[in-house]
Amino acid sequence: MAEDHMRYDILAQEALRGVVRKVLSEVAKTGLPGEHHFFISFATRAPGVRLSEKLLGQYDKEMTIVIQNQYWDLKVNETGFEVGLSFDGIPETLVIPFSAVKGFFDPSVQFGLQFDPATAPGASAAEAEADDAVNAAAATPATEGEKPGEKVVSLDAFRKKP
Repeated sequence: MAEDHMRYDILAQEALRGVVRKVLSEVAKTGLPGEHHFFISFATRAPGVRLSEKLLGQYDKEMTIVIQNQYWDLKVNETGFEVGLSFDGIPETLVIPFSAVKGFFDPSVQFGLQFDPATAPGASAAEAEADDAVNAAAATPATEGEKPGEKVVSLDAFRKKP
């Protein structure tokens, strides 16, 4: 097989991160339309992530936030986003680079994306190994209690392995 000098795996991940950027940018301007809401998972120790020491202590490696009813000051730029959320009644501002995002899911339309941190700028081999385990778990068949179709899109089958 020929070597992929184009790095389609990285290009695809960047394009999909662009989907998240575009969606959040629209929501920042106009609010959430209809029943749309988002679950966004991210690596809490990724470069550029900013959150309180309290949250970092509770979520050492990964955290999932919900953008639905109670969020404020959503700001989006080319490299990431900032959002205000309340945790146990305490307001917090989170700064999350798109490179730290591991998953994006809109349950209102059963749309989800899963990202490989190995294709993000600054990703380490340890983060990539941890995500391989997450990807394997996400690829398992639906278990009791899950609805068919509630799956995250994974590009692993199309990624060239080193």
